[in-house]
Amino acid sequence: MADMTPAAIDDAILRAISLNRTEYARITDLMGRPPSEVELGIFGALWSEHCGYKHSRPHLRTMPTQSEAILVAAGEENAGAVDIGDGLAVVFKIESHNHPSAVEPFQSAATGVGGIIRDIFTMGARPIALFDSLRFGPLDKPRNRYLANGIIGGVGFYGNCVGIPTVGGEVVVDESYEGNPLVNAMCVGLLPHDRLTSATATGTGNPLILVGADTGRDGVHGATFASVEDPEASTRGVVQVGNPFLEKLLIEACLELLETDAVVGMQDLGAAGLTSSAVEAAGRGGAGVKLNIDKVSRRTANLTPYEVMLSESQERMLVVATRGREAEVIALFDRWGLHSDIIGEVTDDGHVTVLDEGNQVARIPIEFLIDAPEYELPVVRPDYLDRVQALDLAQVPESDDLAATLLELLAAPNIASKYCVYRTYDQTVGTNTVSGPGSDAAVLRIKGTKRAIAIATDGNGRHVFLNPRGGGARAVAEAARNVVCTGAEPIAITNCLNFGSPTEPAVYYQFAEAVAGISEACERLGTPVTGGNVSFYNEANNRQIHPTPVIGMLGVLEDINNRSDSAFKDTDDVIALIGPLESDLDGSEYLKLIHGIEAGAPGIDLDLEARVQAACLAGIRSGVVRSAHDVADGGLAVAVAESAIAGGIGATLDIDAADGRRDALLFGESASRIVVSTAPDRLADLERMCGENGASLTIIGRVGGARIALLPGVEVALEEADGAWQYGLADALASQNGRG
Repeated sequence: MADMTPAAIDDAILRAISLNRTEYARITDLMGRPPSEVELGIFGALWSEHCGYKHSRPHLRTMPTQSEAILVAAGEENAGAVDIGDGLAVVFKIESHNHPSAVEPFQSAATGVGGIIRDIFTMGARPIALFDSLRFGPLDKPRNRYLANGIIGGVGFYGNCVGIPTVGGEVVVDESYEGNPLVNAMCVGLLPHDRLTSATATGTGNPLILVGADTGRDGVHGATFASVEDPEASTRGVVQVGNPFLEKLLIEACLELLETDAVVGMQDLGAAGLTSSAVEAAGRGGAGVKLNIDKVSRRTANLTPYEVMLSESQERMLVVATRGREAEVIALFDRWGLHSDIIGEVTDDGHVTVLDEGNQVARIPIEFLIDAPEYELPVVRPDYLDRVQALDLAQVPESDDLAATLLELLAAPNIASKYCVYRTYDQTVGTNTVSGPGSDAAVLRIKGTKRAIAIATDGNGRHVFLNPRGGGARAVAEAARNVVCTGAEPIAITNCLNFGSPTEPAVYYQFAEAVAGISEACERLGTPVTGGNVSFYNEANNRQIHPTPVIGMLGVLEDINNRSDSAFKDTDDVIALIGPLESDLDGSEYLKLIHGIEAGAPGIDLDLEARVQAACLAGIRSGVVRSAHDVADGGLAVAVAESAIAGGIGATLDIDAADGRRDALLFGESASRIVVSTAPDRLADLERMCGENGASLTIIGRVGGARIALLPGVEVALEEADGAWQYGLADALASQNGRG
């Protein structure tokens, strides 16, 4: 047994397990003695930022989490559950796998997908769709291309093999993500209300059964690895290896098991492995657990108790069975070719007790573990905001050739088609996909009903960097707007909050303000937060990433026949803009790509946003709106071009820049704007609906022809625009094997 007395514990040991000296002193005070080696590892894992949320909890509590549709309160279970009608619920969640993906991109991205899938089916829901929200450094550098292609390959490999379609997501390229890519994976599941299962350990004497893969050293310290500054500097044992074919067996076996009454609760083994699954399940049930870790099947010889408790080997589930039914449970797993072991039982003493061949190696009151330290740091506005928000357009020349600028924007990785990425993903397995990747939002039919759900992921780190509160609110609004453009009503979100080190004052300000902006938008738009993930310490080479909250938005279509898409439909259809025509250039892709400037203070009027969304939704539901596409990256010109490309038909606009700044009119990214098209004889109906909802409507052009004409003298051939948009990202990723 290692010496765990205060004199023997140096700062390097504590840093390796994401603890500091003060926290170690608190542990010894709580325990009344120095912790054992295994106990210290357990505390380190569960008090880590990744598991304990010790810098984020004070702000997460301020988020709105209630509505009539919410079936499971945020944080109570592995994922959020939302009522969608007809006795059905959607379970969904998004999580990060950022730090491991900077070390081993393929396997880490793959196991990130596997982990989020387990969060869904452990609640009794069948996973029906995956989303991936990815961010990379500039793709002209070999190392970044290597990471990007590895991550994309890992996402596709796992989802394709396990048989769940990947139907949406994002790809963003920016210098701030160099060395620290973001890999956010989201899974959506479906189930009847009465099948919802809790990840709870209750019932004294009920057996704990570990099923799935044997345990190895992969992932030891994975949770703490993601909870320290410069995590890539220490990579031993943190990267897991996935087996999607084993996961598929787990899905089917666990869902079949949940149809019986032989299960009290079920919890996947994710971050911190057996430690977190056993402790969190017991904590939810107000119980204790006794673990006999010598009963844990292993694929690696000479594993220590410490390693068994903290291993993050993939494809493992902890099942709390009904006492006397364990043989039935094990037989079911055997039938699916899955190995399972009884490794412990539920107790009534409120402790986690760990035994190794009868020897006690850890015994800790669970209340100590689930009550991680909490830090609320000063929220002080950083000086850099004064500099970046001072955008003087008088010093920014307008592009000489606006048509060439449009083509350059269409080819930019952040705007160009992501087909080269999503073509590697199975998008239709399960036959639920109605609109898949490339749409404003994915649309999935709910078989046996008229309903469908629409889901989108969205986030703009540049906007949040420039205006943390406004950028956070805009992320929610844009995700909701994407869902509305399909004809669905937004009802709830999950979020993945990716930030740098919270001990950096500027980062903590960004986080606190972004959470406030997200909360304000969710309140105004009626989309409560169902849960999610916080990922701190995203930095490389002494540079913090842009603060990047990613929003996963869920919407419901009452009738799938009343859905819309972004494609222009017919010659002479009227093109209109719901929302203001005028725009600023704050935080725009145009400023960054063409002028190399990140500046401005992109904000949002949430009342205006709500009115615009309501008007668009009314137009789609009535059949008046024939296409709808939100104005986002690249501004109005890019939105019109994308709708023309999607429909295979050109467009001619009739607009003017009132202030003479034509680049702002075309490429500004002001929020709360949707490009729609309608038949000429339905225009009056659309005008009435916008008026009833308090949203402005501007007629901006007509559909038709083989060109995209934006302003007098500013036009491109549709074929040329299509070529730029189709191949921009593919060309950037083409040289794919360099490590740099």
